[in-house]
Amino acid sequence: MPRRSGVQVGIVGKPNTGKTTLFAAATLQEAKIAPYPFTTVEPNVGIGYVRFKCVCKDFGVKDEPVNSFCIDGWRFAPVELIDVAGLVPDAWRGRGLGNRFLDHLRRADALIHVVDASGSTDIEGRPVEPGSHDPLKDVEFLEREVDMWLYGILRRDWSRFALSVEATGAKIEEELYKRLSGLEVEEAAVAEAIDAAGLYAKRPTLWSDEDIMLFVRELRSRAKPMVIAANKVDLPPARRNVERLRERLKERYPVVPMSAEAELALRRASAAGLIRYVPGDGDFEVVGRLTERQERALEYIRTRVLKVWGSTGVQEVINTVVFDVLRYVAVFPVADEYK
Repeated sequence: MPRRSGVQVGIVGKPNTGKTTLFAAATLQEAKIAPYPFTTVEPNVGIGYVRFKCVCKDFGVKDEPVNSFCIDGWRFAPVELIDVAGLVPDAWRGRGLGNRFLDHLRRADALIHVVDASGSTDIEGRPVEPGSHDPLKDVEFLEREVDMWLYGILRRDWSRFALSVEATGAKIEEELYKRLSGLEVEEAAVAEAIDAAGLYAKRPTLWSDEDIMLFVRELRSRAKPMVIAANKVDLPPARRNVERLRERLKERYPVVPMSAEAELALRRASAAGLIRYVPGDGDFEVVGRLTERQERALEYIRTRVLKVWGSTGVQEVINTVVFDVLRYVAVFPVADEYK
């Protein structure tokens, strides 16, 4: 089955972690944002951008990009972002928005899991005392939800499927790929997952429930790779939690400190002509007349986010998922390579 073109990244997590704020900041597209669960019901779909060094200054040329743009020597290329409804425990059973949420993940090449690094929301997304909830639990529960969703798809009619594979002498990786084709899964990822689970030596009819789940876990890490966006880093408990997340997840996921709210404020201020700010930069320049309230807000962002973390993290998390996790490479097509 041919793959559709373009990169698609799902923004996931429990309610009230800042998923939709990240989406709005990355796309400057209006989306409903509120501090309560299930603000997002239908997925928001918009265009964000990866940032990389443009070659225009190195070669002394004026570039004329077709599907991207250049700011101060930085090229920005489009990535489709899908902000889906918040996930709650046991969504795979239909709880909350349940499988409706999970089905929105089908077309995503990779996931950005937004967690509340300040620990100020419980496992359901309800506000609690900052620092009282462990964000590691959110990572574990989302893994389980995606695993159980995939397991449910595979386990359905498994006996009949396995018998058919053996009767026809078909390759198990090819048949599993066909069975999972609606999930935008590569056949190579299926084959790697079977191998990593040690199941090539086992007839499909002998695969136990535990075998299927082992395969699912291996497949999920390959078919839906993930970056952890540790949001709300301006709040005091966040630094400790970011360090813990990085230490505990270093073999599994990149962890990027982030303040989606700060990025959204900076981009809106830039769009209004109040500041000069390039997404991903570590500072901004005031160029317009600010109210006292706006000055305080921008100074808060500068001192509590930019000076502490180097950036808001929004651009970094998009770059990380596209360049580091999906391993895309930026190229610059030219009409004549000898000019």
